Amino acid sequence: MRQVYRQEARRTGVKWDRRDYDPDEFEASDAINMALSAAHTCLYGIVHAVIVALGCSPGLGFVHTGHIRSFVYDIADLYKAEVSIPAAFNVVAAGPVDIAAETRHAVRDAVFDGSILKQCTRDLHTLLLPDDRDDEMSELNVVRLWDGAERSVAAGVDYG
Repeated sequence: MRQVYRQEARRTGVKWDRRDYDPDEFEASDAINMALSAAHTCLYGIVHAVIVALGCSPGLGFVHTGHIRSFVYDIADLYKAEVSIPAAFNVVAAGPVDIAAETRHAVRDAVFDGSILKQCTRDLHTLLLPDDRDDEMSELNVVRLWDGAERSVAAGVDYG
């Protein structure tokens, strides 16, 4: 992770020393650490939703242990380099007015197409059921809505 932080700092020109934050005092950190905290928290929420939607335990940690969201932290670490870290560095490089809000929006935009939900679902399936070679996973559509009749429809469509 340290290498990813350094690469993002070089890419964006944001000054980076180290990950340094107080979980009880968000505003006590510098801009990049506040943005990283906000971005990681958003990612944890997304991963937590996938984990419980699949019927798994968020506390089932392999790397992280002793917390009710240990498994969330384990799985979220797989996507930080792709989602939350670049989003946080991009926001800080742009000179945000409201770091927390702008970072949340950046993470939302980074996951908008739903591919991270599909990838997380596939990764959990592979991790927990490695011998299950179900071809349905390749056709998985995570975000669907029931239309009240006998079919499901695509989510995220603006009919207005």
